[in-house]
Amino acid sequence: MKVGRREIDVSNRDKVFFPDSGVTKGDLVDYYHRIADTFLPHARDRPVSMERFPDGIAGDSFFQKDVPDYFPGWIRRVEIEKENGTLHQLVIDDAATLVYLADQGCVTPHVWLSRSEHIRRPDRLIVDFDPPGDDPDAYFDEVRWAARTTRSLLEELDLVPFVQTSGSRGLHIHVPLNGDEGFDTVRHFAMDLADLLARRHPERLTTAHRKAKREGRIFLDVLRNAYAQTSVAPYAVRARAGAPVATPLAWDELDRSGLGPVSYTVENIFRRLGQRDDPWSGMGRHGRSLSGPRQALNELLGEAGLDPR
Repeated sequence: MKVGRREIDVSNRDKVFFPDSGVTKGDLVDYYHRIADTFLPHARDRPVSMERFPDGIAGDSFFQKDVPDYFPGWIRRVEIEKENGTLHQLVIDDAATLVYLADQGCVTPHVWLSRSEHIRRPDRLIVDFDPPGDDPDAYFDEVRWAARTTRSLLEELDLVPFVQTSGSRGLHIHVPLNGDEGFDTVRHFAMDLADLLARRHPERLTTAHRKAKREGRIFLDVLRNAYAQTSVAPYAVRARAGAPVATPLAWDELDRSGLGPVSYTVENIFRRLGQRDDPWSGMGRHGRSLSGPRQALNELLGEAGLDPR
C-alpha cells in the first residue's frame, strides 16, 4: 500500500476485527488512511500509547508504550523519562505511521496531553464525563447536561472548551492551554474545577473515584491531567461494537436529537465530514495560560467554602 513516500505491506485485510458489524482489518487500515489529514493535527508530535488487538476486538488485547524493535526506523520515536529509567514512544507525524499502526492491530491510538518538545508542560486539559451505568444511551442526557454545565464554568474562567463524543460511554471536554504551566499545576486546577462543580450540583455530579460511592451521578474524571497519562485521540476508532469513532463536535450539536457517544463510526464519519469541517480545526489558537483563570477559580472556591489546592 503506497502511503506518501512509504510502501506498507498490509496483511490479513479480510480478518474481521469487529464481529458485530463485519468491519475488517482492511477496513480499519483504509479508515486511518482516509482520515489521516483530519486526524494528524490533533496527534502530531504527541507520544502515543497503542491499544492493540492483533485478532480483532473479540480477541486478546494489550496496551503498548515502548516501540517494538521490529517497527521500521522511519517511524519517529521520542525518549520518555519514567520512574527508574526511560522508554521510547512513537509519535504519529504522518499518514504512513498511522496506517502502519492500523496494520499492527492498533485500533485506538491514545495520545499525551503534551508535545514531545515540551513534554512536561501540557497544552490540553481534559474532563471526561463518565456515566454511572454501562448503557451509554440511558444516561446521555445527563452527560450532555454535565458537559454544558462544565462549559459554562470554563467560559466564566475565560477558557475555551471543546467537546467530543468519546466513542465509548460519554463525552470529553478538551481545553487548549498555551503550555506555560506544568502538569501539577494543570492537574490541581482540573481537580479544583471538578470539586467546585460537584459542590454546586451534589445530586448530579461527583468526584468519587469508587463506583460504589457515585450513587447514580456523573463522575467528573480529571485523572488524566498528569504526566504520562493519555486520552483517546480525536477521530480514533474505539474497540466497541460498530467501530465507533471519538468525534469532535460543535457545541450546538449537543442539542441534536439522537446524538449519543457512539453515534459516529468508521461507516458514517466521512458523510459527516463531507457536510461540515472539523469543529476542532485551529483549536490551538485558543490556548490560554491558567494564571488568570486560577485566580478567578480560587475566588469561586472560597465562595463555595472550598480550599484551593
